[in-house]
Amino acid sequence: MSDEPFFLKEDKVQVTRAETSTEAEVEPLQLGKRVREIRLSQNLTLEEASKLTGLARSTLSKIENEQISPTFSVVNKLVAGLGIDIPQLFSQPKKNQGATGRRDITRKGEGTPHPTPTYEHELLASQLTSKKMIPYRTVVRARSFDVYPEWVRHDGEEFLYIESGSVLFYTEFYEPIELFEGDSAYYDCAMGHALVSSSEEDAVVIWVTA
Repeated sequence: MSDEPFFLKEDKVQVTRAETSTEAEVEPLQLGKRVREIRLSQNLTLEEASKLTGLARSTLSKIENEQISPTFSVVNKLVAGLGIDIPQLFSQPKKNQGATGRRDITRKGEGTPHPTPTYEHELLASQLTSKKMIPYRTVVRARSFDVYPEWVRHDGEEFLYIESGSVLFYTEFYEPIELFEGDSAYYDCAMGHALVSSSEEDAVVIWVTA
C-alpha cells in the first residue's frame, strides 16, 4: 500500500538484522546460575528455598554451583517451590546493559516530511536507528474513504492519538468510528485501517508504531 510510510519498511530490515545478530550471540544456559538468579530475585535464602522446594540445602547449593545436574524430579520440585514454570527456568535471563544514552529531540516542524495523496507524514526522532517504536505526526488529507484503493496494513501494533480536529477511523473488522481531539486508539496494524478527516480543518494525529 502506497500510504505505508517508507520508514516502516526501512525499520523492518533493521529489526531483522538486529534479531539475526542477537540469535548468533546466544550463550549456553548455565542452569545452576539460573536457579540462583531466580532464588535471589525472590529474596530467598538457601534455607527458605529448601523449605519451599523440599530439596536439601546442600542439594540446592550444589545445583547452583554447577556441581550436580538436577534430575527431572528435582526440576519439578524447583518449579513448584519457586512458583515458576519450566520455560522460565530454562530461558536465558535478559542482560542488564544499563542506560544506553539514546536520545533524539525533534523541534516543532523539523521532522522528516513524507507526503502521500492521503496523509502528510512528519517522521519524528529521525536521527535514531533501529528504534523499537516509530513516532510520527500526520495531517490527514483524505476526505473520503473512497480515495483509498485498498486497506492500509503493515506489520506491528499502532497507537493513534488525535491532536486536533476529528477523524473517521475505519478498520477492517469494525464499524467506522468518529474520534475527536484527545481520543486515542490502539490496534493491530495487520488489520486493514484508514483515516478520513471529518472536521472542517484537516485533522492532525500522532501515530506510534511498534
